[in-house]
Amino acid sequence: MKTIVSFSCLLVCFAVLAGCGGGNGSGTGTDSTASAKDSTAFNVTANWKLGVQLWTFNHFTVAEALDKVDSAGIKNVEAFWGQKLGGNMKGSFGASMDTADRAKLKQLLASKGIQIVAMGVIVPNGKAEWVKAFDLAKEFGLSYITSEPIKTQWGLVDSLAGVYGIKVAIHDHPMPNAYSTPDSVLAAIVGHPNIGSCADVGHWARNGLNPVDCLKKLEGHIFGVHLKDIKKFGEPQAEDTIVSKGVIDFPAVFAELKRQHFNSMLSIEHESNWLHNLPDVIETKDYFNAEVAKLK
Repeated sequence: MKTIVSFSCLLVCFAVLAGCGGGNGSGTGTDSTASAKDSTAFNVTANWKLGVQLWTFNHFTVAEALDKVDSAGIKNVEAFWGQKLGGNMKGSFGASMDTADRAKLKQLLASKGIQIVAMGVIVPNGKAEWVKAFDLAKEFGLSYITSEPIKTQWGLVDSLAGVYGIKVAIHDHPMPNAYSTPDSVLAAIVGHPNIGSCADVGHWARNGLNPVDCLKKLEGHIFGVHLKDIKKFGEPQAEDTIVSKGVIDFPAVFAELKRQHFNSMLSIEHESNWLHNLPDVIETKDYFNAEVAKLK
């Protein structure tokens, strides 16, 4: 991930970061205007990418999923391993793709003007698997890999990420996942500058954590975001809903990301209405664009 920081107006300010507490998920527990950066000088339109995590379309092939992403007018995706390629390709997306399928997938992406920005969530078993993952990420020009790495491999992962110039973003799943809280991600980051967070705000809310407070706690370490909303706060099995229709205060989430000068992809991940969720994705995209316009 390339980091772009606006230096046009820099304020010096110190704020005590609150821990991720419970509540109603509104993100109003801490003053998001307190910042060491001037959020008004940061252009979100120029620096944010809206994408789709292809798990949203996991009932379809990659070729079919890319058709849906293209019809939604979105040009960035996060791929996931194991999705059948489809079309004139015979394998599945991942490190096992052969040379012919890789070439065909690149052609398909280019024909639609779509870029794979990230892939995940993956959990390689050891160095050999991590090397294959980084080789694939480099070949397709990815900015980061979304993962829930084995804790004993943090040093290995960070080292390879530095060599390849590709960040690793730790994803949070609902409890009892090992990375269910920002504190667990922060532990992995210590001494590992190439490891950061893929902030799944929906899963934080499932865990009973305030998404905005969690973002604040991870400031400077957020490499990607999963956009999802849920119907019930603090319920690990809470059902997904369209972003803006559930319990999460997304204007506060977007404002906090702008304050932090977040500069990467926000991936729509809609885990509901599986066979007919393209309209839901488009509605989320339209909502996102409307909210971003307010942040200019």
